[in-house]
Amino acid sequence: MSEFDLAQTSPNGIYMDHCQKDQLAFQRTQTGKAIFYPRIVEPKTGQALNWELSKGLGTVYSTTTIYSRDEKPYNVALIDLDEGFRMMSRVEGIDPEHIRIGMRVELKMSVFEDGKKYPIFLPAQESIE
Repeated sequence: MSEFDLAQTSPNGIYMDHCQKDQLAFQRTQTGKAIFYPRIVEPKTGQALNWELSKGLGTVYSTTTIYSRDEKPYNVALIDLDEGFRMMSRVEGIDPEHIRIGMRVELKMSVFEDGKKYPIFLPAQESIE
């Protein structure tokens, strides 16, 4: 590894490092606003951002089901995390057609084809009871 490895030191590199440790990291501004996707500095002000870890609980803000020929349908969802940021992901463990806006979800890190972990969500226990 070189002295300066951008894949490790960039905001996305730091974020992905947390994902590999089963942690969902996000940033917060000096005034307390949650920021996601990872950035070098705060938008508009250029001030430093602080890293925090999410508890991984959120609510489905929006969802759509994708249908492809000869493949099972899947969903793409926008999730509002309880810490105050929104991210794009998907909800698994339930038929895509049954995911609803307002559904509570919880984080699960899932290993993808590239061998890396990425955040996906499952219906929270309170949503299925």
